[in-house]
Amino acid sequence: MLKSLRAIEAYREGEWPAGEGYPWLEYIVQAEQTIVNLERVESLQSLAQQNPVLDYVERSLRVLDSLPLSYWIKELAEETLIWSETAKGGTLRQRRSWQEEGINIFVHNIGSAELYRRYAEGMKQDEAGSAEKRRVIHTLIETHGLIGQQIRGEVPPSVNLPLSALVEQGLLGAEELERLLFALNHCIIAAVSPELWQEVRLQVMELIAVIASGNLQPEVPMKERLRRMRAGSIAQGEDYETEWDGLVQEGFLPAALEPLQPATFWYVESALQTFSLEQFLKVMSLVAGSGPLQLSHLSHLSFEAVMNSIHYDYKGSKKINVYKKRIIEKYLSELGWEEIYSGVKPSGSNPHLTHRLRGKEHLPDTLFFQFEFSAAAEKLIEFCMEAEKSALYERAVLLLFDLFDLRRDAFDRFHNEDTYLSQMNDTADYKAVILDYVTGGKVLDIGPGGGVLLDLIEERMPEVVPVGIDIASNVIEALRQRKQREDRRWEVLQGDALNLKDYVEPGTVDTVIFSSILHELYSYVPLDGRKFNHGTVAAALTSAFDVLADGGTIIIRDGIMSEPEEERRRVRFLEADGMAWLERYAKDFAGRNIRYEQLGEYEVLMPVNDAMEFLYTYTWGEEAYIHEVQEQFGYFTPSQYTAFIQQTLGDRAKIEVLRHYLQEGYTEALENRVVMMDDNGQAVPLPDSTCFIVIRKDGGRNSVLAGR
Repeated sequence: MLKSLRAIEAYREGEWPAGEGYPWLEYIVQAEQTIVNLERVESLQSLAQQNPVLDYVERSLRVLDSLPLSYWIKELAEETLIWSETAKGGTLRQRRSWQEEGINIFVHNIGSAELYRRYAEGMKQDEAGSAEKRRVIHTLIETHGLIGQQIRGEVPPSVNLPLSALVEQGLLGAEELERLLFALNHCIIAAVSPELWQEVRLQVMELIAVIASGNLQPEVPMKERLRRMRAGSIAQGEDYETEWDGLVQEGFLPAALEPLQPATFWYVESALQTFSLEQFLKVMSLVAGSGPLQLSHLSHLSFEAVMNSIHYDYKGSKKINVYKKRIIEKYLSELGWEEIYSGVKPSGSNPHLTHRLRGKEHLPDTLFFQFEFSAAAEKLIEFCMEAEKSALYERAVLLLFDLFDLRRDAFDRFHNEDTYLSQMNDTADYKAVILDYVTGGKVLDIGPGGGVLLDLIEERMPEVVPVGIDIASNVIEALRQRKQREDRRWEVLQGDALNLKDYVEPGTVDTVIFSSILHELYSYVPLDGRKFNHGTVAAALTSAFDVLADGGTIIIRDGIMSEPEEERRRVRFLEADGMAWLERYAKDFAGRNIRYEQLGEYEVLMPVNDAMEFLYTYTWGEEAYIHEVQEQFGYFTPSQYTAFIQQTLGDRAKIEVLRHYLQEGYTEALENRVVMMDDNGQAVPLPDSTCFIVIRKDGGRNSVLAGR
């Protein structure tokens, strides 16, 4: 067993290893601050209960111990591995002292190499080895991990020149360097993930051969380096080339990123991988535009602060802090390319968020990028995170929406977004009936959600070109990535349903579909300063009618209210907290006044439509409450809908189908939670929840009004 492994085992058993020569272990175990790449960490909570740096060093040494290597190669590799993470260790006082002495502890390979050099110079030659040996080890520590980082695009090829110099100066033979680097990178990468090592093994071998030959490739273009940094996003379906070209058309200047060519990037993928390519390139452009004085000495660019602030623990698992992420996304969306290149912030920008590029004293070659939230915003975000565990959550999130002027219809459902999109995709059977009424070759799906309807149209109607339009950037980003992954032929556009003619040519669309989306526009989108506004529904229908070709159709599947409206229902709660749910809902719901008369501890008398509006939210449960309480599902009765369509769209709008029904699933979801009764206390079925309407744009032909 390696001597260093025996030392670690002794420490773990509560004994300090006998003898001297273990300052590397001392530095690591004294770490008072966790410094780790969060990319592969599952839980931040667990970091407080372990020493992730020591764990990683031990894993790398165990890999080394298992390799069949010569004594000389193994000795060099062992000394390199035990020192290569030391700059992440030390007490806070030690770390401050190191910084003051100019040791770059934020670039851990450089800092660790300097700590080793100081240690080796203080040792006797026979203890530390010859000057040549010390120089080899110092170089190996200084370039620790850079081969993997070059593969990821985080460093330029020139950073590995010191390794080639070991051969040129006769300190190592070319073959010897290859064996040593292969062993080291095996240990370094396999300690992160054995699967990752198998994935990149051949690339590592090729790169090592180039380094040993001294024929390092010329500088990799920034576009290619950035592509490698987007590997995770590309694997998820990002169409890097197409999106890059599209951004160039919008004003992105690739040449503006060239000042970043010499830089080594730290923690960039962990910090920015969940942002879109546009947002990623805007961040890089903000850095590149920070000024020639700052960039003239730039060797290292760190996103560690972004990485640390964008992750947190949610129910024991590491999660992206979507509160911060959505706010940052909005901040970046308001920065146009011209503003980025001119350095002028847009007027009216939110005072609670800005970006900073900072240096640190004694480190002239290193810059640190971060997003800075105001103290009030930080406290509010912390409040939202804490309120996740309580009934205060919805109020906390509403405060956050208001502080940053976030569009609530464009905001995802935080931690249950994946579940939500999955549930939307599970509605395929309900949505399939829509296909019977699709006409023509070009179809717009407004608010496509998870893309289930786009999939159905593509699979069952190969002659049709389906296009999804959504206002939410995160929905569009997810759909574009899935389109790329699954090689789908449908298209998606980010756009406003109230102004469709800004995105598609009027008269060119054959079918417009509003599947469970009009009630969201009604609830979330203000018109003339007012939400829950029938005028918003009118604007959406008019927008769709304007782009329809003659003979084209609008298909609506959405909520409906019962007739007659004055009907009442008795609701008996079968759960102890049911009455508290109703009281809470009536207080929080802003769509209209929810009326009820309490008849007993668990029973109320309510207007039928108020009862159903409440039960829609009650069905979804606590986690969805914050979103469902903001939405009014039913906003017209059938006769009101008919009159509204005719008044809004005029004589050319022919209603061919208008029917309504109870959506399957509500009865089963509520049967053990409530009993619905009439005025006399007799159990009755739930009323209809959903309408299905088909409107045809008359092009001069006669149309038939279908019955319900």
